[in-house]
Amino acid sequence: MNTTTVAVDLAKTVFQLAVADTSWKVIQTHRLTRSQFERWFANREVGLVIMEACGSAHHWARWLNGLGIEVKLLPAAYVRAYVRRNKTDAADACALLEAARCADIVPVKVKSVEQQSLQGLHRIRSLWMSTRTSRINALRGFCREFGLCVPPGARTGLEAMSRTLADPDSPIPALIRGSMRLLIDEILLLETRIAQLERELSELARHSPACTTLLSIPGIGLLTATALVAATAGEVGHFKDARHFASWFGLTPREHSSGAARRLGRISKRGDRYLRMLLTHGARSVLRAASVMQRTGRPLDGLRTWALAVQARSNHNKAACALANKLTRICYATLRDATPYGQPVTRPQRKLTRTAYALAS
Repeated sequence: MNTTTVAVDLAKTVFQLAVADTSWKVIQTHRLTRSQFERWFANREVGLVIMEACGSAHHWARWLNGLGIEVKLLPAAYVRAYVRRNKTDAADACALLEAARCADIVPVKVKSVEQQSLQGLHRIRSLWMSTRTSRINALRGFCREFGLCVPPGARTGLEAMSRTLADPDSPIPALIRGSMRLLIDEILLLETRIAQLERELSELARHSPACTTLLSIPGIGLLTATALVAATAGEVGHFKDARHFASWFGLTPREHSSGAARRLGRISKRGDRYLRMLLTHGARSVLRAASVMQRTGRPLDGLRTWALAVQARSNHNKAACALANKLTRICYATLRDATPYGQPVTRPQRKLTRTAYALAS
């Protein structure tokens, strides 16, 4: 039997299929296990498979593409509006068929194995950083309970707490002293692993033309460049323009307009939170460097002059968000044209050599 379109509601072990004809009318529904799902496409001619862009969707999309079947991944948030009545697997599959007919919903681009591996490295680093921060905060709390004031700063605080634990006359009781030493050893181990992961990212960035191009932009460092390449594969041609690219990160303002009244609010904060955080931190670093250059009388380029002007007429946080938006648009232009950022001349080799955990490595 020849079929045209198949909507698949993915799950861990059960897959719900809705088969539609050329008029988008559901003619069959199937509830298959994982092994049955893999065999189902063997003896059928399927023109299009529609799935939500959720967990394991990119894997199945690559597998179906290998069979010569076109795959369309739709954003899950946009498919939800097409679910009728109660939410079931069958209703979700039918909703996928309805959402696929909407020309305004832009499909998600299928990620390669390399992209997902690179994203996995960033997620692992984030988990290690979160664990490291929680351990340091716990040690600070223990020290505070025994009347010790730890100086601010992760590195300075760790060194001060290590000296305190090594001092036999410190007020820390012997009952907890050994466990606190184990926490410090765990933090140092995490820093060693983070440093090794960052060296792997540096090696990947050296061999990636897209990363090299992004590193020429002020405020774009090793983490931001590799995360952007992992999210886009260094290709931005499927975005309509630079503003659309910035809105993909949630860096454009929300809009609540009616008639002739146009109201723009805060940034939407939609999209990848991790990438938005990296871009905002990069903007803050550019703002801080621009302020230092202005105080010392050094010449400023156009980007930093603009950022300081925005900060002067608004505030620091708004200027940081505005600069993050502009940096995103610059990233779009450099990736689109495959041309490094021209002004000012940066030192990408310095960005590739991260020293945050030099002591741990």
